[in-house]
Amino acid sequence: MPATPSVVLHDVTFTWPDGTVALDHLSTAFGSGRTSLVGRNGAGKSTLVRLVTGQLHPTSGTVRTSGPVDLLPQRLATRPEDTVADLLGIRPALAALRAILDGDAAPEHFDAVGDDWDLEERAAAALDGIGLGAIGLAGIRTGAAVLDRPVATLSGGQAVLAAVAGIRLRGRPVAFLDEPTNNLDRRARGLLLDLVDDWRGTLVVVSHDRELLEHVDETVELRQGSATVYGGTYAQYEAHVAVQQAAVEREVRVAEQRHRAEQRQRIEAETKIARRARSGRKAAEGMPKIFANEMRKRGEQTAGKLRTGYAEDEAAALSAKHEAESRLRDDESLHVTLPVPDVPASRRIATVTVRGRQTIVQGPERVAVVGDNGVGKSTLLDQLVGVPDAREHPLPETSAVPHVDRVAYLPQRKDTLDDTASVLDNVRRDAPHVPVAEVRNRLARFLVRGDTVDRPAGALSGGERFRVALAALVLADPPPQVLVLDEPTNDLDLTSVDQLVDALRAYRGALVVVSHDETFLERLDLTTRIELR
Repeated sequence: MPATPSVVLHDVTFTWPDGTVALDHLSTAFGSGRTSLVGRNGAGKSTLVRLVTGQLHPTSGTVRTSGPVDLLPQRLATRPEDTVADLLGIRPALAALRAILDGDAAPEHFDAVGDDWDLEERAAAALDGIGLGAIGLAGIRTGAAVLDRPVATLSGGQAVLAAVAGIRLRGRPVAFLDEPTNNLDRRARGLLLDLVDDWRGTLVVVSHDRELLEHVDETVELRQGSATVYGGTYAQYEAHVAVQQAAVEREVRVAEQRHRAEQRQRIEAETKIARRARSGRKAAEGMPKIFANEMRKRGEQTAGKLRTGYAEDEAAALSAKHEAESRLRDDESLHVTLPVPDVPASRRIATVTVRGRQTIVQGPERVAVVGDNGVGKSTLLDQLVGVPDAREHPLPETSAVPHVDRVAYLPQRKDTLDDTASVLDNVRRDAPHVPVAEVRNRLARFLVRGDTVDRPAGALSGGERFRVALAALVLADPPPQVLVLDEPTNDLDLTSVDQLVDALRAYRGALVVVSHDETFLERLDLTTRIELR
Protein backbone atom coordinates (compact mmCIF):
# COMPACT_ATOMS: atom_id res chain seq x y z
CA MET A 1 0.00 0.00 0.00
CA PRO A 2 1.46 3.42 -0.96
CA ALA A 3 2.44 5.74 1.89
CA THR A 4 0.03 8.54 2.85
CA PRO A 5 1.19 11.85 1.30
CA SER A 6 2.65 14.36 3.75
CA VAL A 7 1.34 17.42 1.88
CA VAL A 8 -1.87 17.47 -0.19
CA LEU A 9 -3.24 20.41 -2.17
CA HIS A 10 -6.76 19.83 -3.49
CA ASP A 11 -8.37 22.12 -6.09
CA VAL A 12 -6.39 25.09 -4.80
CA THR A 13 -6.87 28.52 -6.34
CA PHE A 14 -4.99 31.58 -5.16
CA THR A 15 -5.73 35.08 -6.43
CA TRP A 16 -3.74 38.17 -5.46
CA PRO A 17 -5.67 41.22 -4.20
CA ASP A 18 -5.23 42.91 -7.59
CA GLY A 19 -7.07 40.01 -9.25
CA THR A 20 -4.04 38.21 -10.68
CA VAL A 21 -4.51 34.43 -10.53
CA ALA A 22 -1.31 32.74 -9.31
CA LEU A 23 -2.67 29.17 -9.03
CA ASP A 24 -5.89 27.93 -10.60
CA HIS A 25 -7.60 24.72 -9.36
CA LEU A 26 -4.27 23.06 -8.58
CA SER A 27 -4.20 19.57 -7.13
CA THR A 28 -1.01 17.73 -6.20
CA ALA A 29 0.67 15.87 -3.35
CA PHE A 30 4.14 15.49 -1.86
CA GLY A 31 5.08 12.12 -0.40
CA SER A 32 7.44 11.33 2.42
CA GLY A 33 11.10 11.46 1.47
CA ARG A 34 12.89 14.01 -0.69
CA THR A 35 11.04 15.82 -3.48
CA SER A 36 12.11 18.66 -5.75
CA LEU A 37 9.64 21.32 -6.90
CA VAL A 38 10.76 22.74 -10.24
CA GLY A 39 9.36 25.13 -12.81
CA ARG A 40 10.08 28.32 -14.69
CA ASN A 41 10.35 31.66 -12.88
CA GLY A 42 6.85 32.94 -12.20
CA ALA A 43 5.23 29.49 -12.40
CA GLY A 44 3.97 29.86 -8.82
CA LYS A 45 6.48 27.79 -6.84
CA SER A 46 7.02 30.38 -4.11
CA THR A 47 3.27 31.00 -3.88
CA LEU A 48 2.68 27.27 -3.42
CA VAL A 49 5.33 27.14 -0.68
CA ARG A 50 3.77 30.10 1.14
CA LEU A 51 0.36 28.40 0.96
CA VAL A 52 1.70 25.16 2.45
CA THR A 53 3.57 26.99 5.22
CA GLY A 54 0.50 29.09 6.12
CA GLN A 55 1.92 32.47 5.10
CA LEU A 56 -0.86 32.70 2.52
CA HIS A 57 -4.34 31.20 2.49
CA PRO A 58 -5.97 29.75 -0.65
CA THR A 59 -8.80 31.68 -2.27
CA SER A 60 -10.49 28.30 -2.63
CA GLY A 61 -9.55 24.65 -2.17
CA THR A 62 -7.69 23.00 0.69
CA VAL A 63 -4.11 22.47 1.85
CA ARG A 64 -3.43 19.61 4.26
CA THR A 65 -0.15 18.58 5.90
CA SER A 66 0.78 15.64 8.13
CA GLY A 67 2.20 17.96 10.78
CA PRO A 68 3.96 21.30 11.40
CA VAL A 69 5.93 22.65 8.41
CA ASP A 70 9.33 24.35 8.57
CA LEU A 71 10.74 26.63 5.90
CA LEU A 72 14.04 27.99 4.65
CA PRO A 73 12.89 31.06 2.67
CA GLN A 74 14.65 32.44 -0.40
CA ARG A 75 15.68 35.48 1.60
CA LEU A 76 16.54 35.15 5.28
CA ALA A 77 14.78 37.93 7.18
CA THR A 78 17.29 38.82 9.88
CA ARG A 79 17.61 41.81 12.22
CA PRO A 80 20.84 43.56 13.20
CA GLU A 81 20.60 42.17 16.74
CA ASP A 82 20.04 38.55 15.64
CA THR A 83 22.52 35.84 16.62
CA VAL A 84 23.29 32.36 15.37
CA ALA A 85 20.84 31.07 17.99
CA ASP A 86 18.11 33.07 16.22
CA LEU A 87 19.04 31.45 12.89
CA LEU A 88 18.75 28.05 14.59
CA GLY A 89 15.37 29.08 16.02
CA ILE A 90 16.38 28.23 19.59
CA ARG A 91 17.10 31.59 21.22
CA PRO A 92 14.04 31.67 23.57
CA ALA A 93 14.60 28.08 24.75
CA LEU A 94 18.35 28.67 25.03
CA ALA A 95 17.82 31.81 27.12
CA ALA A 96 15.43 29.90 29.40
CA LEU A 97 17.92 27.04 29.78
CA ARG A 98 20.74 29.42 30.69
CA ALA A 99 18.50 31.23 33.18
CA ILE A 100 17.70 27.93 34.93
CA LEU A 101 21.38 26.99 35.06
CA ASP A 102 22.05 30.42 36.61
CA GLY A 103 19.55 29.65 39.39
CA ASP A 104 16.33 31.23 38.06
CA ALA A 105 13.57 28.65 38.71
CA ALA A 106 10.70 30.60 37.14
CA PRO A 107 8.05 28.14 35.77
CA GLU A 108 8.01 29.80 32.35
CA HIS A 109 11.66 28.88 31.88
CA PHE A 110 10.91 25.19 32.46
CA ASP A 111 7.94 25.45 30.03
CA ALA A 112 10.24 26.94 27.37
CA VAL A 113 12.89 24.23 27.80
CA GLY A 114 10.49 21.27 28.06
CA ASP A 115 12.52 18.06 27.78
CA ASP A 116 15.25 19.69 25.70
CA TRP A 117 17.93 19.87 28.39
CA ASP A 118 20.74 19.01 25.98
CA LEU A 119 19.73 21.80 23.58
CA GLU A 120 23.03 23.67 23.72
CA GLU A 121 25.07 20.53 23.12
CA ARG A 122 22.90 19.44 20.18
CA ALA A 123 23.05 22.95 18.71
CA ALA A 124 26.83 23.01 19.00
CA ALA A 125 27.03 19.58 17.32
CA ALA A 126 24.77 20.80 14.50
CA LEU A 127 27.04 23.82 13.96
CA ASP A 128 30.12 21.58 14.00
CA GLY A 129 28.50 19.56 11.23
CA ILE A 130 28.37 22.60 8.95
CA GLY A 131 31.79 23.97 9.84
CA LEU A 132 30.61 26.71 12.22
CA GLY A 133 31.38 24.98 15.50
CA ALA A 134 34.19 25.92 17.88
CA ILE A 135 36.48 23.68 19.95
CA GLY A 136 38.28 25.36 22.85
CA LEU A 137 41.49 24.48 24.63
CA ALA A 138 42.00 20.85 25.64
CA GLY A 139 39.02 19.88 23.49
CA ILE A 140 36.49 21.75 25.63
CA ARG A 141 33.58 22.90 23.49
CA THR A 142 32.93 26.63 23.44
CA GLY A 143 29.63 26.44 21.55
CA ALA A 144 28.09 29.29 23.57
CA ALA A 145 30.39 31.79 21.86
CA VAL A 146 29.26 30.52 18.46
CA LEU A 147 25.56 30.56 19.36
CA ASP A 148 25.87 34.18 20.53
CA ARG A 149 27.76 35.27 17.42
CA PRO A 150 25.92 38.05 15.50
CA VAL A 151 24.38 36.94 12.21
CA ALA A 152 25.88 40.06 10.62
CA THR A 153 29.35 38.51 11.01
CA LEU A 154 28.39 35.50 8.86
CA SER A 155 28.57 35.34 5.09
CA GLY A 156 25.37 34.73 3.16
CA GLY A 157 26.32 31.09 2.64
CA GLN A 158 27.16 30.54 6.31
CA ALA A 159 23.81 32.03 7.33
CA VAL A 160 21.95 29.69 4.96
CA LEU A 161 23.75 26.62 6.32
CA ALA A 162 23.02 27.66 9.89
CA ALA A 163 19.33 28.14 9.05
CA VAL A 164 19.17 24.67 7.45
CA ALA A 165 20.91 23.21 10.51
CA GLY A 166 18.22 24.87 12.62
CA ILE A 167 15.48 23.15 10.61
CA ARG A 168 17.20 19.81 11.19
CA LEU A 169 17.56 20.64 14.89
CA ARG A 170 13.86 21.50 15.32
CA GLY A 171 12.87 18.24 13.60
CA ARG A 172 9.42 19.15 12.25
CA PRO A 173 7.91 16.40 10.07
CA VAL A 174 7.75 18.50 6.88
CA ALA A 175 10.35 20.98 5.64
CA PHE A 176 10.64 23.19 2.55
CA LEU A 177 13.98 24.59 1.37
CA ASP A 178 13.53 27.44 -1.13
CA GLU A 179 16.69 27.86 -3.28
CA PRO A 180 19.01 26.64 -0.49
CA THR A 181 22.23 26.57 -2.55
CA ASN A 182 22.15 30.30 -3.28
CA ASN A 183 25.43 31.91 -2.14
CA LEU A 184 27.09 28.60 -1.18
CA ASP A 185 30.69 27.86 -2.14
CA ARG A 186 31.81 24.34 -3.11
CA ARG A 187 32.54 23.23 0.44
CA ALA A 188 29.26 24.61 1.78
CA ARG A 189 27.34 23.02 -1.10
CA GLY A 190 28.89 19.67 -0.23
CA LEU A 191 27.79 20.08 3.39
CA LEU A 192 24.25 20.96 2.31
CA LEU A 193 24.06 17.94 -0.01
CA ASP A 194 25.15 15.73 2.89
CA LEU A 195 22.33 17.21 5.02
CA VAL A 196 19.81 16.53 2.23
CA ASP A 197 21.02 12.96 1.70
CA ASP A 198 20.64 12.25 5.43
CA TRP A 199 17.29 14.04 5.87
CA ARG A 200 14.67 12.47 8.13
CA GLY A 201 11.04 13.20 7.35
CA THR A 202 9.50 14.93 4.36
CA LEU A 203 11.73 17.38 2.50
CA VAL A 204 10.64 19.51 -0.47
CA VAL A 205 13.42 21.39 -2.26
CA VAL A 206 12.57 24.32 -4.53
CA SER A 207 15.59 24.89 -6.75
CA HIS A 208 17.08 25.40 -10.22
CA ASP A 209 20.38 23.86 -9.10
CA ARG A 210 21.01 20.77 -11.23
CA GLU A 211 23.45 19.22 -8.77
CA LEU A 212 21.05 19.53 -5.84
CA LEU A 213 18.16 18.19 -7.94
CA GLU A 214 20.02 14.91 -8.36
CA HIS A 215 19.68 14.23 -4.61
CA VAL A 216 15.89 13.72 -4.55
CA ASP A 217 13.54 10.75 -4.86
CA GLU A 218 10.88 12.40 -7.03
CA THR A 219 10.36 15.58 -9.04
CA VAL A 220 7.22 17.71 -9.17
CA GLU A 221 6.98 20.18 -12.04
CA LEU A 222 4.76 23.25 -11.75
CA ARG A 223 3.87 24.52 -15.22
CA GLN A 224 1.02 26.64 -16.55
CA GLY A 225 -1.05 26.10 -13.42
CA SER A 226 -0.71 22.30 -13.32
CA ALA A 227 1.56 20.08 -11.24
CA THR A 228 2.94 16.82 -12.62
CA VAL A 229 4.76 14.25 -10.50
CA TYR A 230 7.73 12.40 -12.03
CA GLY A 231 9.54 9.60 -10.25
CA GLY A 232 13.26 10.12 -9.87
CA THR A 233 15.76 12.96 -10.13
CA TYR A 234 15.82 16.03 -12.36
CA ALA A 235 17.93 14.27 -14.98
CA GLN A 236 15.35 11.48 -15.15
CA TYR A 237 12.58 14.08 -15.35
CA GLU A 238 14.39 15.80 -18.25
CA ALA A 239 14.80 12.49 -20.06
CA HIS A 240 11.10 11.71 -19.61
CA VAL A 241 10.09 15.15 -20.88
CA ALA A 242 12.45 14.84 -23.88
CA VAL A 243 10.88 11.50 -24.89
CA GLN A 244 7.42 12.91 -24.32
CA GLN A 245 8.11 16.03 -26.39
CA ALA A 246 9.63 13.98 -29.23
CA ALA A 247 6.39 11.98 -29.36
CA VAL A 248 4.32 15.18 -29.32
CA GLU A 249 6.42 16.65 -32.15
CA ARG A 250 5.69 13.53 -34.23
CA GLU A 251 1.97 13.92 -33.45
CA VAL A 252 2.13 17.56 -34.55
CA ARG A 253 3.78 16.60 -37.86
CA VAL A 254 1.19 13.88 -38.51
CA ALA A 255 -1.63 16.29 -37.60
CA GLU A 256 -0.20 18.96 -39.92
CA GLN A 257 0.01 16.46 -42.78
CA ARG A 258 -3.57 15.36 -42.18
CA HIS A 259 -4.76 18.99 -42.06
CA ARG A 260 -3.00 19.79 -45.34
CA ALA A 261 -4.52 16.65 -46.92
CA GLU A 262 -8.03 17.63 -45.76
CA GLN A 263 -7.46 21.14 -47.13
CA ARG A 264 -6.45 19.71 -50.52
CA GLN A 265 -9.47 17.41 -50.57
CA ARG A 266 -11.81 20.29 -49.73
CA ILE A 267 -10.29 22.47 -52.47
CA GLU A 268 -10.50 19.62 -54.99
CA ALA A 269 -14.11 19.01 -53.95
CA GLU A 270 -14.96 22.70 -54.43
CA THR A 271 -13.44 22.52 -57.91
CA LYS A 272 -15.52 19.43 -58.78
CA ILE A 273 -18.68 21.05 -57.39
CA ALA A 274 -18.07 24.16 -59.51
CA ARG A 275 -17.55 22.04 -62.63
CA ARG A 276 -20.71 20.03 -61.98
CA ALA A 277 -22.63 23.26 -61.44
CA ARG A 278 -21.48 24.59 -64.81
CA SER A 279 -22.34 21.29 -66.50
CA GLY A 280 -25.75 21.29 -64.83
CA ARG A 281 -26.51 24.79 -66.03
CA LYS A 282 -25.65 23.84 -69.61
CA ALA A 283 -27.73 20.66 -69.38
CA ALA A 284 -30.68 22.67 -68.05
CA GLU A 285 -30.71 24.92 -71.08
CA GLY A 286 -33.77 24.12 -73.17
CA MET A 287 -35.38 22.04 -70.36
CA PRO A 288 -38.80 22.95 -69.06
CA LYS A 289 -38.35 25.35 -66.16
CA ILE A 290 -39.87 23.00 -63.59
CA PHE A 291 -37.35 20.24 -64.42
CA ALA A 292 -34.44 22.70 -64.56
CA ASN A 293 -35.31 24.07 -61.10
CA GLU A 294 -35.59 20.57 -59.64
CA MET A 295 -32.19 19.57 -61.07
CA ARG A 296 -30.62 22.78 -59.72
CA LYS A 297 -32.16 22.19 -56.27
CA ARG A 298 -30.82 18.64 -56.09
CA GLY A 299 -27.40 19.81 -57.26
CA GLU A 300 -27.26 22.47 -54.56
CA GLN A 301 -28.29 19.98 -51.87
CA THR A 302 -25.61 17.52 -52.99
CA ALA A 303 -22.99 20.31 -53.13
CA GLY A 304 -24.01 21.52 -49.66
CA LYS A 305 -23.61 18.04 -48.15
CA LEU A 306 -20.21 17.65 -49.79
CA ARG A 307 -19.05 21.07 -48.56
CA THR A 308 -20.27 20.35 -45.03
CA GLY A 309 -18.56 16.97 -44.95
CA TYR A 310 -15.24 18.26 -46.23
CA ALA A 311 -15.39 21.34 -43.97
CA GLU A 312 -16.07 19.16 -40.91
CA ASP A 313 -13.16 16.87 -41.78
CA GLU A 314 -10.86 19.86 -42.24
CA ALA A 315 -12.05 21.43 -38.97
CA ALA A 316 -11.47 18.15 -37.11
CA ALA A 317 -7.96 17.90 -38.55
CA LEU A 318 -7.23 21.51 -37.56
CA SER A 319 -8.54 20.88 -34.04
CA ALA A 320 -6.32 17.81 -33.71
CA LYS A 321 -3.35 19.89 -34.89
CA HIS A 322 -4.04 22.61 -32.32
CA GLU A 323 -4.49 20.03 -29.55
CA ALA A 324 -1.13 18.44 -30.37
CA GLU A 325 0.58 21.85 -30.58
CA SER A 326 -0.83 22.79 -27.16
CA ARG A 327 1.25 19.97 -25.64
CA LEU A 328 4.46 21.35 -27.12
CA ARG A 329 6.63 23.25 -24.64
CA ASP A 330 7.14 26.74 -25.95
CA ASP A 331 7.73 28.77 -22.80
CA GLU A 332 8.60 32.44 -22.87
CA SER A 333 12.15 33.41 -22.06
CA LEU A 334 13.81 36.49 -20.68
CA HIS A 335 14.91 39.13 -23.21
CA VAL A 336 17.68 41.23 -21.69
CA THR A 337 19.12 44.12 -23.68
CA LEU A 338 21.71 46.01 -21.68
CA PRO A 339 22.44 49.70 -22.37
CA VAL A 340 25.45 50.85 -24.37
CA PRO A 341 27.53 53.09 -22.05
CA ASP A 342 30.39 55.29 -23.18
CA VAL A 343 33.35 53.32 -21.81
CA PRO A 344 36.48 53.65 -23.97
CA ALA A 345 39.17 51.00 -23.62
CA SER A 346 41.52 53.53 -22.03
CA ARG A 347 39.08 54.56 -19.28
CA ARG A 348 40.18 53.52 -15.77
CA ILE A 349 37.16 51.99 -14.02
CA ALA A 350 38.40 50.87 -10.61
CA THR A 351 41.42 49.86 -8.58
CA VAL A 352 41.10 46.63 -6.59
CA THR A 353 43.74 45.70 -4.03
CA VAL A 354 43.80 42.23 -2.44
CA ARG A 355 46.48 41.48 0.15
CA GLY A 356 48.70 44.15 -1.33
CA ARG A 357 48.29 43.00 -4.93
CA GLN A 358 46.73 45.71 -7.09
CA THR A 359 44.46 45.13 -10.10
CA ILE A 360 43.40 47.96 -12.42
CA VAL A 361 39.99 47.48 -14.07
CA GLN A 362 40.09 49.39 -17.31
CA GLY A 363 37.60 49.80 -20.14
CA PRO A 364 34.94 47.16 -20.86
CA GLU A 365 36.64 44.41 -18.86
CA ARG A 366 34.85 41.39 -17.36
CA VAL A 367 36.14 40.69 -13.86
CA ALA A 368 35.20 37.79 -11.58
CA VAL A 369 35.72 37.95 -7.80
CA VAL A 370 35.84 34.43 -6.37
CA GLY A 371 36.57 32.71 -3.06
CA ASP A 372 35.00 30.71 -0.25
CA ASN A 373 32.10 31.92 1.87
CA GLY A 374 33.16 34.45 4.49
CA VAL A 375 36.36 35.73 2.85
CA GLY A 376 34.84 39.15 2.08
CA LYS A 377 33.70 39.07 -1.56
CA SER A 378 30.47 40.96 -0.92
CA THR A 379 32.32 43.43 1.34
CA LEU A 380 34.72 44.15 -1.50
CA LEU A 381 31.79 44.84 -3.83
CA ASP A 382 30.20 47.07 -1.18
CA GLN A 383 33.42 49.08 -1.13
CA LEU A 384 33.40 49.33 -4.90
CA VAL A 385 29.89 50.80 -4.98
CA GLY A 386 30.40 53.03 -1.94
CA VAL A 387 28.40 51.34 0.83
CA PRO A 388 29.39 53.44 3.91
CA ASP A 389 29.80 50.55 6.36
CA ALA A 390 32.16 48.74 3.98
CA ARG A 391 34.30 51.87 3.68
CA GLU A 392 34.44 52.30 7.47
CA HIS A 393 35.31 48.62 8.14
CA PRO A 394 37.58 47.53 5.26
CA LEU A 395 39.10 44.09 4.94
CA PRO A 396 42.80 43.79 5.88
CA GLU A 397 45.01 44.90 2.98
CA THR A 398 42.00 44.73 0.68
CA SER A 399 40.13 47.59 -0.97
CA ALA A 400 38.15 48.57 -4.04
CA VAL A 401 38.11 52.17 -5.28
CA PRO A 402 35.85 53.22 -8.18
CA HIS A 403 37.05 55.83 -10.70
CA VAL A 404 33.67 56.38 -12.39
CA ASP A 405 30.41 57.78 -11.06
CA ARG A 406 27.85 55.59 -12.81
CA VAL A 407 28.08 52.26 -10.98
CA ALA A 408 25.04 49.94 -10.90
CA TYR A 409 24.88 47.31 -8.15
CA LEU A 410 22.75 44.18 -7.84
CA PRO A 411 23.47 42.70 -4.38
CA GLN A 412 22.89 39.10 -3.29
CA ARG A 413 19.66 39.78 -1.46
CA LYS A 414 18.18 41.99 -4.22
CA ASP A 415 17.37 44.47 -1.43
CA THR A 416 17.72 47.48 -3.71
CA LEU A 417 13.94 47.30 -4.17
CA ASP A 418 11.45 49.05 -1.90
CA ASP A 419 9.11 46.23 -0.86
CA THR A 420 6.24 48.61 -0.13
CA ALA A 421 6.42 50.39 -3.50
CA SER A 422 5.03 48.99 -6.75
CA VAL A 423 7.24 47.39 -9.38
CA LEU A 424 6.62 50.37 -11.67
CA ASP A 425 7.60 52.91 -9.00
CA ASN A 426 10.75 50.94 -8.15
CA VAL A 427 11.93 50.97 -11.75
CA ARG A 428 10.99 54.62 -12.36
CA ARG A 429 12.94 55.70 -9.26
CA ASP A 430 16.18 55.59 -11.28
CA ALA A 431 14.55 56.62 -14.56
CA PRO A 432 12.05 59.37 -13.67
CA HIS A 433 12.16 60.91 -17.15
CA VAL A 434 11.34 57.68 -19.03
CA PRO A 435 7.62 57.60 -20.02
CA VAL A 436 5.47 55.11 -18.11
CA ALA A 437 4.46 53.34 -21.33
CA GLU A 438 8.13 52.82 -22.22
CA VAL A 439 8.88 51.44 -18.75
CA ARG A 440 5.98 48.99 -19.09
CA ASN A 441 7.22 47.89 -22.53
CA ARG A 442 10.73 47.33 -21.19
CA LEU A 443 9.42 45.38 -18.19
CA ALA A 444 7.47 43.13 -20.55
CA ARG A 445 10.79 42.06 -22.08
CA PHE A 446 11.74 40.88 -18.58
CA LEU A 447 8.46 38.89 -18.44
CA VAL A 448 6.98 41.39 -15.97
CA ARG A 449 3.69 42.57 -17.39
CA GLY A 450 0.02 43.16 -16.71
CA ASP A 451 -1.09 43.63 -13.11
CA THR A 452 2.31 42.44 -11.83
CA VAL A 453 3.72 45.88 -12.70
CA ASP A 454 1.41 47.46 -10.11
CA ARG A 455 2.03 44.84 -7.40
CA PRO A 456 4.26 45.69 -4.38
CA ALA A 457 7.81 44.43 -4.81
CA GLY A 458 7.50 42.52 -1.53
CA ALA A 459 4.98 40.16 -3.17
CA LEU A 460 7.38 39.05 -5.93
CA SER A 461 9.01 35.63 -6.17
CA GLY A 462 12.80 35.38 -6.14
CA GLY A 463 13.02 35.12 -9.93
CA GLU A 464 10.59 38.01 -10.44
CA ARG A 465 12.51 40.10 -7.92
CA PHE A 466 15.75 39.54 -9.82
CA ARG A 467 14.17 40.51 -13.13
CA VAL A 468 12.71 43.72 -11.69
CA ALA A 469 15.98 44.66 -9.98
CA LEU A 470 17.90 44.05 -13.21
CA ALA A 471 15.32 46.02 -15.21
CA ALA A 472 15.80 48.96 -12.82
CA LEU A 473 19.56 48.89 -13.53
CA VAL A 474 19.08 48.58 -17.27
CA LEU A 475 16.60 51.47 -17.45
CA ALA A 476 18.68 53.83 -15.32
CA ASP A 477 19.22 57.19 -17.01
CA PRO A 478 22.07 57.81 -17.74
CA PRO A 479 23.14 54.17 -18.18
CA PRO A 480 25.78 52.72 -15.81
CA GLN A 481 29.40 52.50 -16.90
CA VAL A 482 30.04 49.43 -14.75
CA LEU A 483 27.71 46.65 -13.62
CA VAL A 484 28.48 45.05 -10.26
CA LEU A 485 26.58 41.78 -9.76
CA ASP A 486 26.67 39.62 -6.62
CA GLU A 487 25.51 36.04 -7.30
CA PRO A 488 23.26 37.07 -10.22
CA THR A 489 22.14 33.53 -11.13
CA ASN A 490 20.47 32.96 -7.76
CA ASP A 491 16.73 32.21 -8.21
CA LEU A 492 16.97 32.14 -12.03
CA ASP A 493 15.70 29.22 -14.08
CA LEU A 494 18.15 27.68 -16.54
CA THR A 495 16.70 29.38 -19.62
CA SER A 496 16.89 32.79 -17.94
CA VAL A 497 20.54 32.15 -17.04
CA ASP A 498 21.25 31.52 -20.73
CA GLN A 499 19.59 34.84 -21.64
CA LEU A 500 21.56 36.68 -18.95
CA VAL A 501 24.84 35.22 -20.21
CA ASP A 502 24.07 36.37 -23.76
CA ALA A 503 23.27 39.88 -22.52
CA LEU A 504 26.41 40.17 -20.37
CA ARG A 505 28.63 38.90 -23.19
CA ALA A 506 27.24 41.64 -25.43
CA TYR A 507 27.53 44.38 -22.79
CA ARG A 508 30.10 47.02 -23.70
CA GLY A 509 30.59 48.47 -20.23
CA ALA A 510 32.73 47.08 -17.41
CA LEU A 511 31.44 44.08 -15.48
CA VAL A 512 32.42 42.92 -11.98
CA VAL A 513 30.68 39.76 -10.83
CA VAL A 514 30.79 37.51 -7.75
CA SER A 515 29.56 33.96 -8.30
CA HIS A 516 30.10 30.41 -7.09
CA ASP A 517 28.64 29.15 -10.38
CA GLU A 518 31.81 28.24 -12.28
CA THR A 519 29.88 27.22 -15.39
CA PHE A 520 28.29 30.67 -15.50
CA LEU A 521 31.66 32.41 -15.06
CA GLU A 522 33.31 30.34 -17.78
CA ARG A 523 30.66 31.44 -20.27
CA LEU A 524 31.32 35.16 -19.68
CA ASP A 525 34.74 35.28 -21.42
CA LEU A 526 36.37 36.79 -18.35
CA THR A 527 39.38 39.06 -18.75
CA THR A 528 40.40 39.10 -15.07
CA ARG A 529 39.89 36.79 -12.10
CA ILE A 530 40.47 38.07 -8.55
CA GLU A 531 40.58 35.42 -5.82
CA LEU A 532 40.07 36.17 -2.13
CA ARG A 533 41.34 33.74 0.52
